[in-house]
Amino acid sequence: MKPFMNILWLLFGGVFVACEYLVSSLLMMITIIGIPFGIQTLKIGMLALWPFGKEVHTSPDSGGCLSIVMNILWLFLGGIWISLSHLAWGVLLCITIIGIPFGMQHFKLAGLALTPFGKEIVDI
Repeated sequence: MKPFMNILWLLFGGVFVACEYLVSSLLMMITIIGIPFGIQTLKIGMLALWPFGKEVHTSPDSGGCLSIVMNILWLFLGGIWISLSHLAWGVLLCITIIGIPFGMQHFKLAGLALTPFGKEIVDI
């Protein structure tokens, strides 16, 4: 069931979301300062490409206070807007019964987009 849902996700917009994250990741990695942020957007893009069957967990070696500082910078540099856009898509998709599974994936992406540092994506 999960591969079928992932294929539907890709057909109905998941490819565009993942490509947006990939392009933004590559643009951020142009500078040395942007590399950590580019890695995080790449992580979100990989989840946006194939979200069903994966969960987001806090990693045990989350980096301590550096992770907190990076999440705060991320939040002010655009993470809040990315998260709000996923939240809006999630609400719109959850209006219909058929869209609920896809809306739940946008909620998962919204949580990761809000604070990506110190998180890991695991298969379930």
